[in-house]
Amino acid sequence: MTSPPSPPSPPPPSAPPLPTHEDQPADGGGGSGRLSRRLVLLLAVTCAVAVGNLYFPQAISPLIAEGLHVPAGTAGLVVTTTQIGYTAGMVLLVPLGDRIRHRTLLVVLLALTGLALLGAGCAPALPPLAAASTLVGLTTVAAQIIGPMVAGLVAPRHRGEALGTLLSGSTAGMLLARTFGGVLGEWLGWRAPYLAAAAIALLLAAVTAYAVPVTTPPPAARRPYLHFLAEPLRLLRAEPELRRSCWYQAAVFGGFSAAWTSVALLLTGPVYGLGAEAVGLLALVGAVTVLCTPYAGRLVDRHGPGPVNLVCLLGVLLAAAVLAGGALGGPAGLAALSAGTLLLDVSMQSGMIANQTRVYALRPDARSRLNTAYMTCSYLGGTAGSWLGVRAHTAYGWPAVCTLIALLTATALTRHLVPRRPTPP
Repeated sequence: MTSPPSPPSPPPPSAPPLPTHEDQPADGGGGSGRLSRRLVLLLAVTCAVAVGNLYFPQAISPLIAEGLHVPAGTAGLVVTTTQIGYTAGMVLLVPLGDRIRHRTLLVVLLALTGLALLGAGCAPALPPLAAASTLVGLTTVAAQIIGPMVAGLVAPRHRGEALGTLLSGSTAGMLLARTFGGVLGEWLGWRAPYLAAAAIALLLAAVTAYAVPVTTPPPAARRPYLHFLAEPLRLLRAEPELRRSCWYQAAVFGGFSAAWTSVALLLTGPVYGLGAEAVGLLALVGAVTVLCTPYAGRLVDRHGPGPVNLVCLLGVLLAAAVLAGGALGGPAGLAALSAGTLLLDVSMQSGMIANQTRVYALRPDARSRLNTAYMTCSYLGGTAGSWLGVRAHTAYGWPAVCTLIALLTATALTRHLVPRRPTPP
């Protein structure tokens, strides 16, 4: 016999829980019950730290060149190798989220990131620093592990809100990392940001070892590792809704990358004649997205991904029209650039939440592999957009970049508005 249960004490009003699936185990196989908002916020901070590791080296590249006595262009190798490592981590490590317990994988990755950052901060010359930076990029994929994990732990009706909170963390990390690296580097030298980031990553590894609930990998986890590496391509062929989300994000992120790659050329060119710091100040406009993405997630929970995608695609088209006013120069042009980049950032990030919510709902047992396919397509679109944007600006000026943004978005909007033919039985 069991004694009558005592009335449970209510959770603190500042941290109400996000309920998980009531009809199946979290993560498709043995999740842990409830996911508190405090834990979601902790995971958002972890996303911010992981993403920030990719961006703070950009701010201290000149300091690295001075400290290691190498040309400034050569010191840029540190940023390049970090990005190369991150791309490799997306392909090689993120699919393991469907094979290894999330908590175990997350703790190991954070610990390895901390050690790699420590090695970078103690590097005596550029070659070992570049090698350590590659390892930093390879292992700092925690944000791409956390998203699928949280999607499996919260109930579908709260999934968009949770993903929006995580994306706010990633956005904050991207925006604040350059400031963190630049200020600390100027104050204490280029090694200080690496050592501070190492301490934060190792601290988060210890905290997540206790705070993150244990999830049980699905039966597919017994498959060989090479199977998991090839699975994202198979999922792209098999899942039309995955291809749809990949197309939306690749097109919009391509336009986003074209805008931000080319706006530096515009602001430092003859139209404005400003310095590089003007680009950084304009980028701070994107801080508003940190507040907008959780609200966008709630809209996805309420209305579904499709309507939110439509509004976001129309928002990007409107942003392209507003950005075109940046060619005017002067205060009016700067106002157009500020308003246009804000609308572009909010639309792109909100659309990303809609896409991820759709993708994570397809295969609960393969969310990490789905995320690998989705994010790889997104980054390929961004890379192509950057390349096209620079060439459009060089050949025809800023209006051509805005036209490129509109054309890329129009392809996604056409796919959204034109109904697909039903697959024959």
